[in-house]
Amino acid sequence: MSRPSIPALLFAFLLLSLPTLYGESSPPNIVLLYADDLGYTDLSCQGSDYYRTPNIDRLAKEGVTFTNAYAAAANCAPSRASLMTGLYTPRHGVFTVGNSDRGKAAHRRLIPATNKTVLTRTLPTMAQVLKKAGYRTAVAGKWHLSDDPIPYGFDTNFGGLRWGAPKSYFSPYRNPKLKDGPKGEHLPARLATDLCHWIRNAEEKSERFFVYFPFYSVHTPIQARADLTARYNGKSGTHHSNAKYAAMIEAMDLAVGQILDLLDELKLAGNTLVVFTSDNGPHGGVSNARPLRGSKGMFYEGGIREPFLVRWPGKIKASTRIATPIHQIDLLPTLAALGKAKAPEKLDGVDLSPLFQGNPIPERSLFWHFPAYLQGYGKDLGSPFEHFRTTPCGVVRHGEWKLIEYFEDGALELYNLREDPSEKQNRSAEKPQVRDELHRLMKSWRRKTQAVVPRKKNPKFEYNKGAN
Repeated sequence: MSRPSIPALLFAFLLLSLPTLYGESSPPNIVLLYADDLGYTDLSCQGSDYYRTPNIDRLAKEGVTFTNAYAAAANCAPSRASLMTGLYTPRHGVFTVGNSDRGKAAHRRLIPATNKTVLTRTLPTMAQVLKKAGYRTAVAGKWHLSDDPIPYGFDTNFGGLRWGAPKSYFSPYRNPKLKDGPKGEHLPARLATDLCHWIRNAEEKSERFFVYFPFYSVHTPIQARADLTARYNGKSGTHHSNAKYAAMIEAMDLAVGQILDLLDELKLAGNTLVVFTSDNGPHGGVSNARPLRGSKGMFYEGGIREPFLVRWPGKIKASTRIATPIHQIDLLPTLAALGKAKAPEKLDGVDLSPLFQGNPIPERSLFWHFPAYLQGYGKDLGSPFEHFRTTPCGVVRHGEWKLIEYFEDGALELYNLREDPSEKQNRSAEKPQVRDELHRLMKSWRRKTQAVVPRKKNPKFEYNKGAN
């Protein structure tokens, strides 16, 4: 009997080893970069010919770009609550920022659902899950879910509290969770510097780390460095033109560069998973998500579709683009799987790591629920309402189709996102079977999650003043 050749044996060994090269490697360090009010097209790697983001672009070049990635809501706090818990908004009850009855009472037809302004402490968070698996944890920036993030699983906090925006982007910051720096120090650079010191310390102690960096940028107030603003004065772009806003985006990008450069310096890049995304669309008064419709506060694509970049050198193929629809609730189960941590039971999100390896995940529907009101500011691109960015509504996306239901009058809007990503053509009347099937999926999901739908009429509503 002939013996197998040495090359054949080596080939067989490699085949047997392939599953373990990914699955049995040590858990990575994790850096989650979370922008504030950054729109889908607010990066040069996302198509902007105005904004300059070379460091964030590097993540796209060296990793994967998800082209159909979504935040959990169209504004700050609910997206962050879902990100941290892996749950849809009805499960944690954070639907908006502050009160749910924003806008004038005379304009609101319904009494909205009650909103929680603090994340329930009994819900396991991403930080707690990873901490139990041996990760050292830190947060720097806009926490926005309570007065202090430490009880939610973080070992260290730099500047995180309930605030939705900083008092100032320049020192003195007047932030009780962050010591002032030299006068004129810029907040994104300061937070990145604090995190770099923390990462260096963790590496010196050989500690695996999870860094959550929710930027205060690029939320209002628009306070930019003068030197960066000067680069954009007189420059024009296809969809963007605000020089100060561009300078704030570039300052955030430079802060991302600080983190990436440190990982390179410490030779940690190969064993560090880096994720970059944003909490909702851009503020309609200073930017836009064109060609997508809508902006922050709206459940059209411009309000909820986000940049979503993931880099893990040697594990994720560089310059990859994936069109599979994903949701930020997927990050907790994904990071738990990669970090070899035990994920909480009954999460709404799914593990995305098969996609990183080029494998599919089961097709599913994605949902949004907003039983509240968000007042308008006069420059709200794409809103069909005179007084609001949005009124109480529900949304489902399944495949290429997206359905929006407005609870005030039961109006249904159906869009084919493959053919019409700008959501210009409501196909509800033309495609009744698709409309009704998505509506059935939405109602079934609402029953499953016990989502509260406002039904009670507002006695203070005045038709002539409130009609849109």
